[in-house]
Formats: sequence, structure tokens, C-alpha cells
Amino acid sequence: MKQNLFALFLLCMSCSSPKHFNTSPGATAEAGGGTRSGDGGVGDGEFDKEGHRGCRGLMPENTIPAMIKALDLGVTTLEMDIAITKDMQPVLSHEPWFAQDITTKPDGTYMKDLEERRFVIYWMTYDQVKTFDVGMKPHPRFPRQQKMKVVKPLLREVIDSCEAHAKKTMRPLPWYNIETKTDPTLDSVFHPMPIEFVDLLMSVIEEKGIAERTIIQSFDFRTLQYLHQKYPAIKTSMLIEGFDKRGLEEQVKALGFTPSIYSPEYTLVDDDVVKQCHRQNIRIIPWTVNDKATIDQLKKMGVDGIITDYPDLF
Repeated sequence: MKQNLFALFLLCMSCSSPKHFNTSPGATAEAGGGTRSGDGGVGDGEFDKEGHRGCRGLMPENTIPAMIKALDLGVTTLEMDIAITKDMQPVLSHEPWFAQDITTKPDGTYMKDLEERRFVIYWMTYDQVKTFDVGMKPHPRFPRQQKMKVVKPLLREVIDSCEAHAKKTMRPLPWYNIETKTDPTLDSVFHPMPIEFVDLLMSVIEEKGIAERTIIQSFDFRTLQYLHQKYPAIKTSMLIEGFDKRGLEEQVKALGFTPSIYSPEYTLVDDDVVKQCHRQNIRIIPWTVNDKATIDQLKKMGVDGIITDYPDLF
């Protein structure tokens, strides 16, 4: 069965964009004038400092230690990605599999390229997922990343840990910017269908009482459209790839409603785009900006926040 699914995956990947799940060495820039817009995130007029995957440049990505470190560095929002396990639990992961850049297998050997795609999270229970280490393998693109034994955590565990840490350190409770990692070519193979995916995610968010501090972001507009219909109070962020050359108006038309946040790859941002967003009361928070000069330049343009792998740059 898994061999058949793997063959189906290879067929799907041959006709779909790999950008959302890119693990290639060249993928260093990841995953947003005028008066700042309204409350699409941390609040009117407040600059939103977002830690990408926690603080990927400094700690193992999408882990509890990365989120805690980001809080200690003063972020206002914790950015993270969600996959779904075989037993239908939302777990933090950028890829739907165990990426070779970060994974040590249960037998102690490093995950190899291509081999990674045989280890799909949606094919594993969480008990199986937590036997893989994602913090000890040296990261080829982030040499400052601290090495430690750590596993992909459940979303509910991340929320509990971050809320407790914020209260213990007497800092404001964080916002959560959560990406739905779905792709139409991978439906029901590497993840549930969008409606089920969103409902599973929202069940945890509502259980933990953080809905008023949550943003759901996605490149897959289907999940945002469903959220807008069933969970209209949840703030939405429209993620835009660097190769998407449509204008803001056309992108919003494709989405079908005005999102709380416009979150493009940072090279797409200029003064005109910022002004267009603010005229429509949309906050603009680009991703993923990893040098101080560019952060300062974007802030001068009037962006409402920035997503970075290095929150120490703020």
C-alpha cells in the first residue's frame, strides 16, 4: 500500500510546485507608505515581530525550544506550520514528511535526500512521529542553530508550553500565526482534505482558548475560504510566492474575500504594494527576511510586521 502511495506521490510532485515544501540548499529565503492598517494581528499600529518556525536561524525549527527562545527574544507572534498525523493530531512540521536537512532516524542515522519522502507524517501515528529526532543533525543553511535532541511537537503541547512560559516570565501572551500545509495535488495522500484539516486544527485552537490571538495563513486558498465561511472571526493571512506576479487586486479576487493580512515573499514588496494594502485595511507582513538592512528598509516602507528566522535582528 505504501509503495503505491509513494508512486502516486512521485506522480503528483512531477506536476506540482515544490516551493511550499522546498528543502533544497538554495532555498534560503522562505516561510508580508501610509498609515498602518487595523487589527489583522497584534493590534492597531503595533509592529508585528514574527519568529519564523519559532526562530529557525537559532534553534531547531518548529519545536518547543524554538518557540520559547523566540518569546525570550521579544517576538509578538509565533509563526509555525501544521501537518496531520495518521491518528488525526495536528503536529508542527513544515514538510509533510521528515525533511533530510533536519532529521535523525530512530536507528541513529541521518535521513537521506529522497529517502525523506518515504517517511510521511500522515502515514504515521504520533507515537511513531516522536521517535524521530529533528534537532541534532547540523543544518546546512543555519550554522548558528543550536543542536539538541528534540521531536516534532503536537500543537496542543506547543500552546501549553508557550502560554505557561509567557505567564511565568510576565510577558504578553503571544499571537500564533499557523500555516495549513495543504496542496491540491496531495489531498488525502499526504494530508486530509482541506475541510477536515481545518476542523482538526480549529478544534485544538478552540480547546486551548487562543482563537482571539490566532492567524491562519496559507498558500492554499481553499483552507482560507473554508475558514472565512465557518470560522469568520479567525484572522486570515494570504501567503504569496515570489513567482506569483499577479497584482493584489487579482489575488484578492481569486481568494474571494479581503484577508486580514497580505503576506508576500519580501522581494515583492514596494511602496505601492504597501499603500494598496493599507487603502483596503489589509495588514502587510512579508516573509522571510533574514538581514537587518532589509528589515529596516521594509519598515521604512511601512509594512505592519516581518517574519524572520532571526528574531534577534529586531
